[in-house]
Amino acid sequence: MSSRKFKAVFFDIGGVVVQSPLLAIREYENEHNIPNNYINCLITGWGSQGAWQKFERGEIPLFAFYEQFSQELSDVDKGNKCHGIILHKRRCDFIRVTACPELPQRLHIDGRELFGRMMRTGQKLDKYVYEAILRIRAANYWRVIALTNNYSKVDATFSTSDSKPDTWNDIPVGIVPPHVRQLFDDFVDSSEVGMRKPEHRFYIFACERNHVQPHEVIFLDDLGLNLKTAQELGMETIHVPIGGAVTALRTLGDKLGINLTEGSETEAGMLSKL
Repeated sequence: MSSRKFKAVFFDIGGVVVQSPLLAIREYENEHNIPNNYINCLITGWGSQGAWQKFERGEIPLFAFYEQFSQELSDVDKGNKCHGIILHKRRCDFIRVTACPELPQRLHIDGRELFGRMMRTGQKLDKYVYEAILRIRAANYWRVIALTNNYSKVDATFSTSDSKPDTWNDIPVGIVPPHVRQLFDDFVDSSEVGMRKPEHRFYIFACERNHVQPHEVIFLDDLGLNLKTAQELGMETIHVPIGGAVTALRTLGDKLGINLTEGSETEAGMLSKL
């Protein structure tokens, strides 16, 4: 029996429908001996006016983003402070120095290189989630909505003085190919509407555009900060950790009253390149 409590399912894209770009950040950190989660702490720490946040709202052009992103990620004073706050929240024992990672004294992070890696990583589709979306659509009851922090189509034309090619400039619209967008009844894109997660107004906008109330929505995301806002608005939330899609989809299926995983669990997830 399908659940009539909910009228829509909102899916994050990067980290849920496609492979998380956070994997590329983790790889970059490992290669450059940067503490785990350091870069993500920095990106978050710059707040709403950070390069990443402005780029996802479509407020800054590509090459200006590269420059600001590189500067922000190379700021060790800011980075060490942001990373220290996270460690403190996780009750890292600062008295025992060995309990905490050694923080960098200087950094030069190429934001352009890192962003290219993230775009490439975000092209791999999770087969489990793809199949689940098709099953939800086939039930013809719930609206299936993408709620994503994305990047607008950018002009990758290089000046004559710029001989450094981008490694992702064949990707036409952010990290999401057009045929993935077509999986959804509506695709609510941060770069198109000038709002982003975890801003409350972004979620409210998506609900109003799709004629649903927050309490009628189930929202799946890989980031706790984004889920927290959804919970505050009254949405039902499901966390999708890296490698945890099947478990999350079982939970979603239970809430909707349909089976979203039977027959697909023997397939390898995250293997199909779009």
